[in-house]
Amino acid sequence: MFISKLFFPVLRDVSADAKLKSHQLMLKSGMIRQSTAGIYSWLPLGLKILKKITKIVCEEQDKIGAQEMLMPTIQSADIWKESGRYNDYGEEMLRIKDRQGRELLYGPTNEELITEIFRDNVKSYKSLPLILYHVQWKFRDEIRPRFGVMRCREFLMKDAYSFDLTKEDAIKSYNKMFLAYLRTFHRLELKALPLKASSGPIGGDSSHEFIILTDSGESQVYLDKALLDINIEKYDDSETSINAMVADYSKFYSATDEKYSKDEFESKVKKSDQVVTKGIEVGHIFYFGDKYSKPLKANILGKDGKNINSQMGSYGIGVSRLVAAVIEAKYNNNIMKWPLAIAPFEVAIIPLNNKSDPKSLDKGKKIYNELKANGIDVILDDTEESPASKFKNFELIGVPFQIIIGSKSVDDQFEFKELNGITENLSVSEIIIKIKKLKG
Repeated sequence: MFISKLFFPVLRDVSADAKLKSHQLMLKSGMIRQSTAGIYSWLPLGLKILKKITKIVCEEQDKIGAQEMLMPTIQSADIWKESGRYNDYGEEMLRIKDRQGRELLYGPTNEELITEIFRDNVKSYKSLPLILYHVQWKFRDEIRPRFGVMRCREFLMKDAYSFDLTKEDAIKSYNKMFLAYLRTFHRLELKALPLKASSGPIGGDSSHEFIILTDSGESQVYLDKALLDINIEKYDDSETSINAMVADYSKFYSATDEKYSKDEFESKVKKSDQVVTKGIEVGHIFYFGDKYSKPLKANILGKDGKNINSQMGSYGIGVSRLVAAVIEAKYNNNIMKWPLAIAPFEVAIIPLNNKSDPKSLDKGKKIYNELKANGIDVILDDTEESPASKFKNFELIGVPFQIIIGSKSVDDQFEFKELNGITENLSVSEIIIKIKKLKG
């Protein structure tokens, strides 16, 4: 991509209503534009990051055997009435009617619909275990949408749903997803902590929220600081390792505000190890047994020939919220440096004097083609703006690496700069090797 062709309408001033750094930056850099309260258009820069995050989320789901599908945004009210949640869900649900007067709703979640699909298509325990997931836009009519895409009305979610024969099997699926979530956030360079949480309107008796600790978070959290030192890279995919992981996290106190007990916290965690702070919820997992399979009669034939209700769990990741969460976690000294895995571009090529030295742009184009041929996502500044303006634009976008073509470039060596970090002179081949190594 040449920057002259990139559609990213920069805002120099944003509304005073944009309180969070993520909201401000996403508006300033042309990642999003508000359509109406709590509803946003995702412009090319923002959508590119969103797609890269989605890809990582899906890869980690695929690794544990979950199968991707796609359910619609509009659902029938009938199945929600079957489950008993239609009237209980509250005013966040957008209820509508079609021209025939049929009651519909814009899906805030998909437990009912996925259970109906399972009920109509799976009849025997031989088809279990089964985990299905999709990535889809959802709508919840927040009474006061705020903080940009952090708490909006329309948002992109990854939802997964597990179906198992027994509670023991269902907990195995729950624990596999537990690890998949930790790995997902680790790949995004986020330290997400699993905290015991309330099940809310989803229901069930086991629930964990995955929280990124940051002062800008909405959730109050309480935990033992030992949780911060657990290294997820030591766990593999074996059942023994997964059980060890769950045990390691479970032995330390952690709770969201709804689950917090002052007496329990103070009795289990010594004063010097108590962490009371705020965080951003980026994922939530639930085990709820037959809460939906029973009222919706999602029966399967068990090993003994009798019909039983499947044991279920659901697992959500706020994909669009993650874009803002990464900004809140990574924004430093007024500069956004995206993790390489989800950066809108991996490298920016910046010829400093395109107007006075046209050959510098020719060099830039040659480097651009070499990087593209090696699978590196690169953007070239082909404008005649001042060097200061060019650097300002790329600091705003947050491209993690820059190749600077200027007076310090010697022969086939160019300045290779890590945003907000070190600078060294490298050849193009050395730059390619370094980027590929960092990408893994």
